[in-house]
Amino acid sequence: MPNIAVVTDSNSGITQAAAKELGVHVLPMPFMINEETFYEDINLTQEQFYEKLASGADICTSQPSLESVTQLWDSLLKDHDELVYIPMSSGLSGSCQSAIMLAEDYKGKVQVVNNQRISVTQRQSCLDAKLLVSRGMNAEEIKNFLEADKFNSSIYIMLDTLYYLKKGGRITPAAAAIGTLLKLKPVLQIQGEKLDAFAKARTTAQGKSIMMNAIKNDIENRFDGLTEDKHIWLQVAYTYNRDAAEAFKEEIQAAYPGYHVHLDPLSLSVACHIGPGALAFACCKKIS
Repeated sequence: MPNIAVVTDSNSGITQAAAKELGVHVLPMPFMINEETFYEDINLTQEQFYEKLASGADICTSQPSLESVTQLWDSLLKDHDELVYIPMSSGLSGSCQSAIMLAEDYKGKVQVVNNQRISVTQRQSCLDAKLLVSRGMNAEEIKNFLEADKFNSSIYIMLDTLYYLKKGGRITPAAAAIGTLLKLKPVLQIQGEKLDAFAKARTTAQGKSIMMNAIKNDIENRFDGLTEDKHIWLQVAYTYNRDAAEAFKEEIQAAYPGYHVHLDPLSLSVACHIGPGALAFACCKKIS
């Protein structure tokens, strides 16, 4: 059985400490804050990030340098036969396509998975990859499996503010002003490549209800419904407000008794574009 390393980036929400526990490797994503470079979970904590965000600092995300990617790969390939790299969705960043181009020089030893996932669903892909390694699959087989499985996940995100979408140019100032005036809380979805609008809520309670109904509908109509073997992973993610996320997790656990609900903060690369106070509900179909 080949010795295969499973690698991802910090958009997965996997911290450096958690990576050691899970047996995966995480490439930290870079940020430019007031023209100074920081790296998520290396010299930039969640708390520091939100302090800088609240202070009005100029923050933007960046792709990891090509050198940082290849240095990590080269280091891991000293002790591993092959490597599976699971970056954030190609629809949300160019870093996936850059990695695919870099992998061409590794003669098949590096397989880049383009399965359009982010945050907790990307994390689950890493755990799935570890399981597939234990089943004896090689890196190319794992890549093909995960890409074929990419639509077996859903994620819905409710924003608390439109300010950061406006700041990043993702909505017009007029749309942001109307949304703010009406106190709308947009619910976004990631299905495949893109982050798209899904619904608009007037209250947090309504937004949570929209997300719970959407996941319920996906489970029933896309993922074969609820089964005795509990073949669905459930996940909650958030930006900044952990107490609100914990409360949402309890609501979900009440709706899905007997299911484990994983909770993680959204990566800072995502938080940079949507701001604090966001809540997300996601699910993944367990691989067979």
